[in-house]
Amino acid sequence: MNSRNIFDDPTFFENYRALRETEVNYNDQLEQPAMRRLLPDLGGKTVLDLGCGFGHNCLEFVRRGASRVIGLDLSRRMLDQAEAACGDPAITYLCRDMTDLTGLPQADLIYSSLAFHYVQDFGRFAQDLFAALNPGGWLLFSQEHPLVTATPGGLQHYNRDEHGKEISFTFSDYGRPGRRECFWFVDGVEKFHRRFSDIVTPLCRAGFRLDEICEPLPGERADQIIPGILRREEIKPTFLIVKAQKPGTPSSV
Repeated sequence: MNSRNIFDDPTFFENYRALRETEVNYNDQLEQPAMRRLLPDLGGKTVLDLGCGFGHNCLEFVRRGASRVIGLDLSRRMLDQAEAACGDPAITYLCRDMTDLTGLPQADLIYSSLAFHYVQDFGRFAQDLFAALNPGGWLLFSQEHPLVTATPGGLQHYNRDEHGKEISFTFSDYGRPGRRECFWFVDGVEKFHRRFSDIVTPLCRAGFRLDEICEPLPGERADQIIPGILRREEIKPTFLIVKAQKPGTPSSV
């Protein structure tokens, strides 16, 4: 089963939707606060949201002043939900692979939340992302941290002391980039592992200027909602967030 359309699998979709609808999830308590902190000014801007899912971020961009938002996702089920719950005249949802940027307007921000680890050829994708941005435009994306994607089968685990306290983390095959297959609600979820250098170097070679790399730590409230999340993230980060800019002078709004 291909991860690029795994979200249209009925079992996966219903489990994923249930996860996102509860407050007890890492996305809302850890990844999303960091991503929103890093958003540039969106007043009058054009935004591409790659792997837009349920469309919550597309609607947030409009609320922040974006004049045009285009959300891409390969899952028809996801987009049906997005159009019903997060529709707006400024938002266009397209059912297509997020690596297919042909025919889209030049963007001032390309945004992606936890989707780039599904991309196989990241080097080529980085070049396409650069070409799709206006001068001075921003790329902001999150993905599973390379320490998470490394182990085949997703068998990473925390090690505990005699009192049950998490003290370390075990993983393998970090230095072997490539396809990984694991169980997440269903068997056969496909992702692609890249070393940290395999992420940063293609972006630099494409022409991006790196602005910030973030491995977010949770706040006090998050640790109350998900007990132990701070300790686990201090041992091993779950997410990698990259903010980069295409050099040049942005056009006036």
